[in-house]
Amino acid sequence: MSDKPLVHVIDDEESVRRGAKFFLSASGYAVRVWSSGIAFLKEVRHVEPGCILLDIRMPEMDGIEVQQQLGARGVTMPVIVLTGHGDVSVAVKAMKAGAVDFLEKPFDTDALLDAIGRAFDRITAGKDISARVAEAGVVLGILSCREREVLERLAQGLPNKTIAFDLGISCRTVEVHRANIMAKLHARSLSEALRIAFAAGMGQGRPVLSVAPRA
Repeated sequence: MSDKPLVHVIDDEESVRRGAKFFLSASGYAVRVWSSGIAFLKEVRHVEPGCILLDIRMPEMDGIEVQQQLGARGVTMPVIVLTGHGDVSVAVKAMKAGAVDFLEKPFDTDALLDAIGRAFDRITAGKDISARVAEAGVVLGILSCREREVLERLAQGLPNKTIAFDLGISCRTVEVHRANIMAKLHARSLSEALRIAFAAGMGQGRPVLSVAPRA
């Protein structure tokens, strides 16, 4: 057993497994690669715990199904999901199920290290949930009513076009609100903004009342 923190890389693409293993090993992590979620699930009760880098798009069993199986089996290793399709709705679903972050392939190496660092922080720290909810509520208080409406729908996994239709505004206006949300929350990525939204209980499918004039 290595004293280095372990990352399990689950991806059906050999080039991704090889590249991730090389980079993460050079960055001080122990790495174990898996060619499918099924292979990992077969051995999960016997593997050394760590964090999981999980591809969404895989044959036989996709990443969401693997994540669901891990939860059903009581596996609490933190998960970071990878998508090569920019599929926000799938990424949101994964984060609602407890994923630490999602990264688009080809992923930025700094973003990957940041996500893995937070994954291991989750293991060691276990931040108080009630404190996170209170903090998130305060942070979201700086958003306008319309920005909260947009963020709520983003947290539901809706694409910009659907949000625009739902709110009676243009896609460009949705993009402007989204940029403003990111700036006000000091979020470097959509996943950071979504983590704040989820902590505050957003994205549960409840209707959002519009109290701001249409923009």
